[in-house]
Amino acid sequence: MQDRESLSSHGTEGLEEVRIACPDITAACDFARAFTELLLHRRGFLLEDWIRQAERTAPPAIKSFAGFLRQDLDAVLAGLTLDYSSGAVEGHVNRLKTLKRQMFNRAGLPLLRKRVLLA
Repeated sequence: MQDRESLSSHGTEGLEEVRIACPDITAACDFARAFTELLLHRRGFLLEDWIRQAERTAPPAIKSFAGFLRQDLDAVLAGLTLDYSSGAVEGHVNRLKTLKRQMFNRAGLPLLRKRVLLA
């Protein structure tokens, strides 16, 4: 998924060989690049068109992914269009879970509490 401009000449040649040899990989790459553009530029208004096109013409793995997106379309659209983010909260939860895993079966709650408060 690296930008084609940043690939070496060897990488570009290899990518073109694979794309020529397998049409499914070519289609999957194209759909993945289009979806990446939707995410990077937060173009939620184009998501339904992408899903429709993927359900019609994409390889099976991409069709399956599009089906999962359709199941939770409102949440995905909100993530692509609204300025709100739960990223900070998710970061704290991840940090706490990591500390908990490190402490599992080694020390009691008082030490875990101190590590959480000091971390």
